[in-house]
Amino acid sequence: MMFDNAYEAITEAADDARWAFGTGFEDPLAGIDTTVPSDVDAAALAEYCLMLGDDALIMSQRLQQWCTNAPELEDEVALANIALDLLGQARLLLARAGKADGSDRGEDELAFFRDPAEFRNVRLVEIPNGDFAVSVARLLVFATWRLALFQRLESTVDPVLAAIAAKGVKELTYHRDYAAQWVVRLGAGTELSHERMRAGLSTVWPYVGELFARHPAESGIQDTATVRDEFDAVLAQVLAAATLPDPGPAGPAVLLGRTGDHTEDLLSLVSEMQSVARAHPEATW
Repeated sequence: MMFDNAYEAITEAADDARWAFGTGFEDPLAGIDTTVPSDVDAAALAEYCLMLGDDALIMSQRLQQWCTNAPELEDEVALANIALDLLGQARLLLARAGKADGSDRGEDELAFFRDPAEFRNVRLVEIPNGDFAVSVARLLVFATWRLALFQRLESTVDPVLAAIAAKGVKELTYHRDYAAQWVVRLGAGTELSHERMRAGLSTVWPYVGELFARHPAESGIQDTATVRDEFDAVLAQVLAAATLPDPGPAGPAVLLGRTGDHTEDLLSLVSEMQSVARAHPEATW
């Protein structure tokens, strides 16, 4: 059907289904053999993919909140692209989780129809954005940790997760570099920017320990014991270039968000993220 302008197209009553809150995305794993290898614990694989998918989904939501709020147009675009990268990772990982556990739950069901206590993301990604320094400090910590993790998952026992990790490594390399450049720029800038950057790191640092708390589901997936060493080396290099002091001891390496123990900040974020899907559960996504 032809329309004279875009407005007529989106208000055409005969095709309302196209303009529901979704757009009928194809299964991101369509055409891929999602059979879990015989020597892999399917339940553990599903649980681990759910954790990594939730990390990406919630971090993406936080970054999207910078749209129209970033200090420069260039950073609006950069942060939006990083958020989209993470949303893409979330789609793949949540889809993998639904295939691995045999439930065949799709990405939308897992993203939009679970309660906050059912999410398994680390707490780092759910805390509010704060100012720009807090957000780039969090992005540096998150991307450095996740990049080191995904580099090791490229050789994991599950070929689907390995392929997702290989794709993610390319994206996360940019995410880490973007954040590192801003941390150095602010830390080694003016007296005010240095202090704001130092305060930003202090805000996110208590959440670092949880990143390295080993969950039982990881055991048969991949040995990630050396992730902390790489993380510490990269952070030390960036902080030295930024003339920033060591933030001190990180928070305890205990499982919190991974077990559903979240901060209150996740409640409002998930409520907003799920509002349209919950209001129109039969709409096409």
